[in-house]
Amino acid sequence: MYKKRIARLILIIGVISIVTFVTTDQCLSEMFKDYIYQPGTLKPLDSVTKLKIGDAAPDFTLPSISGEKVSLSQYLGKKNVVISFVPAAWTPVCSDQWPGYNIAKNIFDKFDAILIGITVDNIPTLYAWTTPMGKLWFPVLSDFWPHGAVADKYGVLRSNGVSERALFVIDKKGIIQYIDVHDINKRPRLEDLVKELEKLK
Repeated sequence: MYKKRIARLILIIGVISIVTFVTTDQCLSEMFKDYIYQPGTLKPLDSVTKLKIGDAAPDFTLPSISGEKVSLSQYLGKKNVVISFVPAAWTPVCSDQWPGYNIAKNIFDKFDAILIGITVDNIPTLYAWTTPMGKLWFPVLSDFWPHGAVADKYGVLRSNGVSERALFVIDKKGIIQYIDVHDINKRPRLEDLVKELEKLK
């Protein structure tokens, strides 16, 4: 019991450190400041989710910036999966969100989880956007063609052709355990995601 409390305390300290780091005035998108497109305030939600907690997560196969094809099913029975849909490369919130996950690898490791990042951008755009973020430990996938097919399958494709800002937590059996279709103008809190990952233990 004592060891479990200590481990939890260390995890909380780690989350606080990461959250503090990625929410300072000098946010991570500073590295992109000369290239960021400012879309203005968007309609917070613009889709109807087709899935619910307890559903089997639809499989998919998409190309990654590494040149490989990645399938959700390749992690079945091996890893818990967090799918992070973000609307578009070279935009402010997205350019903070994924670098934040990149420095939180130890938290995902603790819960035996892999993150999969998906946008509707094409591979060259994603490659150019993510390269300044440094070496990403998670796969970045392009849902460009058929355009937004995976986002649509998950019910998070907006009417303007980009995806919602959405998180799906999928357990090792391939079952959806958490869905957060977030306000597109705001970054999801890492600590909320950690609470959901803790439930998979």
